[in-house]
Amino acid sequence: MRLRSVPLGVVVTLSLLVMVIALTATARSFAALQPSGVPAWLQAHVGDSDGQISAVVLERARALYLKKVAQGAVRNPCYFAMDATRPGDLGNGVLGRRYYVICEASQSFRAIASGHGGGKNLKGTADFSNGRRCSKNFGNAMDSELTAGGAYVTREAKTSFKGFYSTGAKQDAAFLRTFIQFDGEGEAANARQRVIGGHAAQVLRAMCMRKSPNSSYADHDGLVPFGKLVEYAGGRSNGCTSWSPADARQIIAMVKDNPTTLYIYPESRDIAAVAQAAKGHSPSGEAPYWNASCLKEIGAPKFWPQKTLEPMIAQYKKDHPAPPVQPLPMCKGP
Repeated sequence: MRLRSVPLGVVVTLSLLVMVIALTATARSFAALQPSGVPAWLQAHVGDSDGQISAVVLERARALYLKKVAQGAVRNPCYFAMDATRPGDLGNGVLGRRYYVICEASQSFRAIASGHGGGKNLKGTADFSNGRRCSKNFGNAMDSELTAGGAYVTREAKTSFKGFYSTGAKQDAAFLRTFIQFDGEGEAANARQRVIGGHAAQVLRAMCMRKSPNSSYADHDGLVPFGKLVEYAGGRSNGCTSWSPADARQIIAMVKDNPTTLYIYPESRDIAAVAQAAKGHSPSGEAPYWNASCLKEIGAPKFWPQKTLEPMIAQYKKDHPAPPVQPLPMCKGP
């Protein structure tokens, strides 16, 4: 059987046709992600009311996600945003929804509660603490427990045993909490060093030790830690984003082995602009965005830069050394 040769020009043409078809399919799959404008379904969620996302927060979160997708750094169909200028506690047991889960491919938008950095009060040195409702102080210093705005990418998940707690009816359960590490950029570049990430807003309090030699978690003396499980969704964190246990399970499942972007508003430039506007020195004549109810409450926000705050914290620790760590007491009762 004779084989007929195919002209080189035809081969090139066919190859180009295949490439065009492939690129067209890829373009269609990312059509909803083009930076030309926010899709109408998502625009319907833009606003400054609870459960909505403010325009500047969405704009920056979307731009970060599109950038990372274009770079090939992220393939997750969803991305996150957080507006730390909004209240975390609306009163009467109602939590403010200021953390956003956006999945443009499936046209899904969710607003949930999240904690903000509590900061610290170094008495006689500096007070950069935050209340439960609104955050006034922000920063990126080590050991500051402050929220730092900016661009982040979710990374590895690490699950740690924290101890046992009672579930009722004389039943105990192991408390295993998963932590999602964040890698930050710019002013948030030291997120890994600060151990900044996301996790469920749960912690064990009133810790003590119990005899349980048969437990796989027992130490060399056959003891295990035991405490009371406390949830603090919507409260203050050590600078991390924290969610209710139910929301945490969903978020962790979304990003485990599949990183995505998180944009946290505000950055230091926003804080500086709002502070200037509060003094009547806004260059543009128009104050930049900040949640109105929180701004009224805090007066003016402040950003504590790493280079300024870290030496103050180090000196305070030197002047006020922490007492030696004491072993947990033995639990009383059965």
